[in-house]
Amino acid sequence: MNGAVSHDYGAALTKSLLYYEAQRSGKLPPHQRVLWRGDSGLVDGSDAGMDLVGGYYDAGDNVKFGFPMAFTITMLSWSTIEFSSQLKARNELSNALDAIKWGTDYFIKAHPQPHVLYGQVGDGDSDHSCWERPEDMTTPRTSFKIDDHHPGADLAAETAAALAAASLAFRSSDPAYSTLLVSHAKQLFEFAHDHPGLYHNSIPAAKFYASSGYEDEMLWAAAWLHRATNDEIYLDYLCASTNTGGIRTSFSWDDKFLGAQLLVAKLVLEGKVPDTGTWGQYKSQAEEFICSCIQKGGKNVKKTPGGLLWFLEWDGLQYVATASLVAAAYGNYLSANHASIHCAGVTVQPTDLFHLAQSQVDYILGSNPKGMSYMVGFGSNYPTQPHHRGASIVTIKKDPKPVTCQEGYQVWFNRDAPNPNVLVGAIVGGPDEHDGYIDSRSDYQLGEPATVTVAPLVGVLARVATNN
Repeated sequence: MNGAVSHDYGAALTKSLLYYEAQRSGKLPPHQRVLWRGDSGLVDGSDAGMDLVGGYYDAGDNVKFGFPMAFTITMLSWSTIEFSSQLKARNELSNALDAIKWGTDYFIKAHPQPHVLYGQVGDGDSDHSCWERPEDMTTPRTSFKIDDHHPGADLAAETAAALAAASLAFRSSDPAYSTLLVSHAKQLFEFAHDHPGLYHNSIPAAKFYASSGYEDEMLWAAAWLHRATNDEIYLDYLCASTNTGGIRTSFSWDDKFLGAQLLVAKLVLEGKVPDTGTWGQYKSQAEEFICSCIQKGGKNVKKTPGGLLWFLEWDGLQYVATASLVAAAYGNYLSANHASIHCAGVTVQPTDLFHLAQSQVDYILGSNPKGMSYMVGFGSNYPTQPHHRGASIVTIKKDPKPVTCQEGYQVWFNRDAPNPNVLVGAIVGGPDEHDGYIDSRSDYQLGEPATVTVAPLVGVLARVATNN
């Protein structure tokens, strides 16, 4: 299935960034390209006397969940830093930076004091009981925060990682903004470091985005802060860790150990830290994960019969997307340092990693047993009923009459017809482990797109679009 069909990767890249415009909350800018969306969430934060207008809706609902939003921005930033020349070549660099800035501008507002971070707007339960366009929301827009007395080291550290990574993305085009992002990132890292704890014990997100721990976010944030500042204190933090994560089985909004391992492995390859002790551990653990994805490890990642890496059944493509970016980015690091990986007695070259990333992108774009593109609006056969409130209800531009909470379910959710608005560039949860997929709005396990899934693929798409 791999490589048999050549896809228009440039078009897929363009669409991937359009998707973020459809997910915007707040007052839309004059150059907004997704025209079926309108302004929404314009009083967000007012319950707390704050301006929390902006940011992104996370998936198919209307809550702004800060934890996955921060990971989305970290991954968009990594995509942009790693493949900036390719994005520029495809005239998409400014769109990628716009997508990042829509998130970072919001995080700056959400971080009014060193030890205060607003991590959620909206209530998951009440939001999920309604099917409404974001422009019509009638559900509570409660603001939730972490602070000295209600800590959340995972949320603070992931937001620090996002801001540090974004600072690198903006370093050449907007140095003053880059500096501002670094200063917020440093404060948030310090807040996380001094106030350990899980954010979902302070913010009601456990049913939706429970965190399995904060050690991974701390390492990930330290790695990004070191890359952004070159400050030894972050290197010391990484070196002093007694838990480098071991060999991971996935990389996602909840588990960033692999990301930290990879950034440290880059330092080892560059000769900035030795390939021994803790440093060597980070690198060998990162490489073992890659070996298992490329099917040359001690315990290989399962694949579907059609060739898709198979990690977990819920939003399976999120894990495929991160693994693809890991392969493409590490391919860059190996190439730059004329290095290769040794997997179970076999030498793996950078080209092997690029081929792995491309094979996964090809599957997502339609080289699969169903001949279906899992990117909405790409190709001729793609999901027409993604689980997404805004896309599934007639646009406010055509019918400004508010759609009520239950009316949305009765009239729009239960309607067996394509969504009236095409959520261009969204990537749905994806097929099951047998390559099966049913295009139904009610199947949120397979059919709900999320911002975390597309972000890592932006970089991979840029890479394959300019190297084919």
